[in-house]
Amino acid sequence: MRFCSLGSGSKGNATLVQSDDALVMIDCGFPLKVTLPRLAEMGISPEQIDAILVTHEHGDHIGGVSRLARKFQIPVYLTAGTYRSKKVDEKTTVKFIQPDTPLKLKDMVINPVTVPHDAREPCQFVIEKSSRSLGVLTDLGSLSVHVQNAFSNCDALVLEANHDVDMLMNGPYPPSLRARVAGNWGHLSNQQAFDFLQNSGDNLPETLVLGHISMQNNSVDKVKDIFSPFESQVSIVHYATQDEGYGWLNV
Repeated sequence: MRFCSLGSGSKGNATLVQSDDALVMIDCGFPLKVTLPRLAEMGISPEQIDAILVTHEHGDHIGGVSRLARKFQIPVYLTAGTYRSKKVDEKTTVKFIQPDTPLKLKDMVINPVTVPHDAREPCQFVIEKSSRSLGVLTDLGSLSVHVQNAFSNCDALVLEANHDVDMLMNGPYPPSLRARVAGNWGHLSNQQAFDFLQNSGDNLPETLVLGHISMQNNSVDKVKDIFSPFESQVSIVHYATQDEGYGWLNV
């Protein structure tokens, strides 16, 4: 398998995962006029996409899903709770997924994992092909034992490092939004993401991408500083950006 991102952050998210037989997109928070050129930059046409997997109904993850899905007749996989948010057009072809119940899509096994986030029925994904696995873990406010166990053994991992706590608390957000981001149902801080890797012990991924980095309350430089101890333990470390995401990486 291989994977890449069209962009990662509060203004839009989309991740591509490709195996020998299948190509899926996890979320699409971009309008078509942004999505299509970014797909082309990755050497992908939308007609190749077999499914769009939706993590939850927040606009930066679901905003572009319906239009892309309808235009290119791509089925959308999401939980019943996410569907009830009415953020997906009724004309969209929908297939329901059950959290923590694996499903087969061609040569992929897709594992939707329940996460603590302030959405109706959010999940993140571990995707397996043969003996290799990719975890995409963003948009959660705390690290449950369930999450730690589900994502600790991935060969490649996209992990949220959303905010630096000091920058968030002293930044431009109003108090209510600061509390939401920092709360147990919001987003992972740099320290929380660091703790996740530290708690993984010897089960570190071979490839690590730090993503969903806030443009207001964090910086790539801060993320690089805190995660520098892992650069000697992980073969490949990348830092995702809002405007460019990251290019193709192998699992």
